[in-house]
Amino acid sequence: MTRPNVILICVDEWRGDALSCAGHPDVETPHLDELARTGVRFSNGYSATPTCVPARVALFTGQSQEAHGRVGYDEAVPFATAHPVTVQGEFRRGGYQTQAIGKMHVWPERARLGFDDVVLHDGFLHHSRRAHRQQFGFFDDYVPWLRRQPGIGPDADYFDHGVNCNSVVARPWDKAEHLHPTHWLGTQTVEWLYRRDPTRPFFLYLSFHRPHPPYDPPQWAFDQYDALPPYQRVLGDWEGEWDEFRRDGDYQAAIGELPDRVVHRARAGYYGLMAQIDLQVNRIREALVDFGLYDDTVIAFTSDHGEMMGDHRMFRKAVPYEGSAKVPFIVAAAAADGTAVRGRVVDQVVELRDVMPTLLDLAGLPIPASVDGRSLAPYLRGEQPAEPIREWLHGEHVYWGQSLQWVTDGKVKYVWGSAKGVEQLFDLDDDPGELRNLAGDPAFADLRARWRGRLIQDLTGREEGFVADGDLVTGRPVATILSHTRQRIADGG
Repeated sequence: MTRPNVILICVDEWRGDALSCAGHPDVETPHLDELARTGVRFSNGYSATPTCVPARVALFTGQSQEAHGRVGYDEAVPFATAHPVTVQGEFRRGGYQTQAIGKMHVWPERARLGFDDVVLHDGFLHHSRRAHRQQFGFFDDYVPWLRRQPGIGPDADYFDHGVNCNSVVARPWDKAEHLHPTHWLGTQTVEWLYRRDPTRPFFLYLSFHRPHPPYDPPQWAFDQYDALPPYQRVLGDWEGEWDEFRRDGDYQAAIGELPDRVVHRARAGYYGLMAQIDLQVNRIREALVDFGLYDDTVIAFTSDHGEMMGDHRMFRKAVPYEGSAKVPFIVAAAAADGTAVRGRVVDQVVELRDVMPTLLDLAGLPIPASVDGRSLAPYLRGEQPAEPIREWLHGEHVYWGQSLQWVTDGKVKYVWGSAKGVEQLFDLDDDPGELRNLAGDPAFADLRARWRGRLIQDLTGREEGFVADGDLVTGRPVATILSHTRQRIADGG
């Protein structure tokens, strides 16, 4: 059997609705649209633990948060001891050359974790910058490269323009476009295609740090979206339920009041970074054609999580709402496979844990027993599975001093906050912006009870004690790592 090459493209903080093929009114992604036309787009893709670290654990291990044990954001956790089985390791075991280019966000930063080689750029990692006293060579390949470029000084940094990595402040990139990290990743990918082993198939993990802040696209990309009509916020009927966490006027706050003009510029920077990535995806696809590899390559595109971008006065991620938890999810099987489906849209609820088994299945490699994600390959082969991938998805994240829990099938969503029992119910078909909380409406009491029951089912037996006597319990202590994972870390140390 001739095995296909596989490229997994993971971007950072890209909302699931921000594709023109998904009907976004402003974002233009012609080349990602083309990828969707040559494959399958899963319109209800989610990140069950929507921040960078736990989402990448799900992506690399093919596991739910219950299995991998990472239910919040926690840096400097040794990855290999906690999560020994990875998608890249399985491809390597299957005879593939494995390469990572871009963001890994693991600890230690230079851990390869099954990759033959890593060209690393995680972006602005506060922990790493402090731990290594800004000696970038220990944790980053982009900045040392940048400092070697003509006309660039020995102290250059991606922070020269002063825009923080979690700020809504936006401005155009301050250097030539070919020096931007997004462009650099495209260049590194094309250059690697020359150096790959031509006797083996490859698995390439290409991970763009953007459109995560800083919102600093090239000038042309910023201008393209700054010219949109002025941003105007839309607020729902439940906006006060998280007011105790608001920090009005703070440009790095997770929730707070900001002027609409500030959000307008943030949106221009955010969408502009998407436009730049879309072009780099096209650049890489054309390079695959030039190298004669395109027809023998599976390409998947997704994100670790989304970005609230002003929805409900919220920014960043980690919350259960669609802007944060929903991600783009496209898989295009190798064109040489005559059974591959083209242009299909599937509304089954899928999650990052499903990427690993899907890609291994498409490559004809075994799926490890540790994986509890589901292969989506049947949808790419034109098959209709007898049963849905899952009836509903359970997501969660420790945030705001509590566990934010949610369950959804892509049509209805139920949200519960563990601190005080905040309860929300949304009809996503009629209310995709999650503006009307139906949890207190007597007309939806049965629907609320059914979805609350599903969350109770998922949380029964959890170590936190979220369920007692068949009902949800508020005020329980929470931690970002479940005990079975802490034990694996201790055993490995």
